[in-house]
Amino acid sequence: MPSNPLEPGAWLVAGQTYVAIALNLVPFAGIAFLWFVGALRDRLGSREDQFFATVFLGSGLLLLAMLFAAAAVVGAVILAFHAVPEALINSSTFYFGRGLAYVMVNIYLVKTASVFMITTSTIALYTRLIPRWLAIGGYAVAAVLLFGSYYFEWSLMVFPLWVLLVSASILAEGKAAEEPK
Repeated sequence: MPSNPLEPGAWLVAGQTYVAIALNLVPFAGIAFLWFVGALRDRLGSREDQFFATVFLGSGLLLLAMLFAAAAVVGAVILAFHAVPEALINSSTFYFGRGLAYVMVNIYLVKTASVFMITTSTIALYTRLIPRWLAIGGYAVAAVLLFGSYYFEWSLMVFPLWVLLVSASILAEGKAAEEPK
């Protein structure tokens, strides 16, 4: 889908298949993110601070709820387009659904992701959960998301990349701990 919420709907005709595939992958991404949150909490164990852990878990769950809701709105727009293609494109329902998904993802979900990154980085610095450079990088990426997501279209990709780096770091550390010395 294009980043412009006022785009007239050409993506429904041309790129609909790709959007439908992406929407079908959202539940798997959500499940993987839940495993990520669970793995982080498991590694923290008794070192978990109640305040930061609450904000960490709450922001992660809220992020997933908004992701699923936005995906459902886009899915509904696609279904409505299939029902009556010529009527939907110029209707206020199309613009409402498209605008709702845009605002949910580009404003609320991104800001919640930055809160998740800030709390995760704070917890990581205090507990040495991940390397220091990755936690500090989390603060920098969160600042980009918090203040620059509206200006940089690519900023939506930095959160999943950061989660990937944190996951790889945890996996690498776990494998190093398992190797015999």
